[in-house]
Amino acid sequence: MNGKQQLRIGIVGAAGRPRAFKQAIADHPRATVAALCDVTEERLRQASAHFGAYPAYLSYETMLEEAELDAVIVGTPMQVHVEQTLLALKRGLHVISEVPAGVSVEECRRLVRAASRSKGQYVMAENCNYMKPHMTIANMVRDGLFGELYYAEGEYLHEVKALNESTPWRRVWQTGVNGITYGTHSLGPILDWMDGDRIAKVSCVGSGRHYADSAGRPYAIEDSCVMTAKTEAGRLIQIRLDMLSERPGALNYELQGTRGCYESVRYELLGSGKVYVKRDGEPKREWADLAEVGEAYVPDIWRGLPEAVVGESGHGGSDYVMVTDFLNALTEHKPSPIPIHRALDMTLPGLISQRSIERGGEWLDVPDSRTWE
Repeated sequence: MNGKQQLRIGIVGAAGRPRAFKQAIADHPRATVAALCDVTEERLRQASAHFGAYPAYLSYETMLEEAELDAVIVGTPMQVHVEQTLLALKRGLHVISEVPAGVSVEECRRLVRAASRSKGQYVMAENCNYMKPHMTIANMVRDGLFGELYYAEGEYLHEVKALNESTPWRRVWQTGVNGITYGTHSLGPILDWMDGDRIAKVSCVGSGRHYADSAGRPYAIEDSCVMTAKTEAGRLIQIRLDMLSERPGALNYELQGTRGCYESVRYELLGSGKVYVKRDGEPKREWADLAEVGEAYVPDIWRGLPEAVVGESGHGGSDYVMVTDFLNALTEHKPSPIPIHRALDMTLPGLISQRSIERGGEWLDVPDSRTWE
């Protein structure tokens, strides 16, 4: 950080996903955009029109060499996350990387080595962890309201056939590979609720293939892939990924404990959901709105957010809350909110699922990245 204690941030892929982070950076008293990077002049013009007239680069390596930076936001396609993160960590810069952490187990190994040697902190930008209902449920879990947790579900249902045409990398890395290719949005909140636990083994099967792209080529990924997982503590988790089926998008979650449960409201993409908590002597079991019974458990970081921020910053305000939390940690020299091993707890099960589905759903062990150090 510089003499004024401002965290100077370079943004790669600045015309894409990181645009949702603009307001959080602008509102933070100790952070500022310092440089922008993207792959074409047109995209750089778009980024500059959105963020402002900061130094702009077509080369990521040149930005790292020439710009005075303390941190980098990696908002590029998933297959380049690791290479760009490694270059920044090698320079001792903090990294906020989009999801997933990597696209192969070997990439993830390289990431662990680099993060363990760098002065910079690694943070994975899993915004689903920061959605208001998910953070509220996390506080309720930690207060013991659901009892001992033993089961959870997560579904990411997002039809992307048109996006495959406009962003061809998706056709290769998201729908060109079979299995759970994009599972951190589902796993992130669940593993946060199951604080300290990790997935130890997985089995993955698919529903078959019923769609083809505009060139008539069948997708490698099966329409719905379902990963069943067992955690180290013996909990059961089920994850469904569907990026092709004809249906509206949905993020669905379920959590079950010995004293109660939570279910998101299906068909409401960012709805708050319903909860049931067992009360001693209670004669009936009835659902209650999370927005009402969970009010006392809403995290402070969500309280008092202006409606404009909630409506404009992306994903119901979770992008704003996530980036604010990350910047607070980095500027106050606190541990990363989603550090390297937690990021890989979310990423590695999906990578191993891709091997399992090739083997007809065989149960396979998921490596613990902590052993790689």
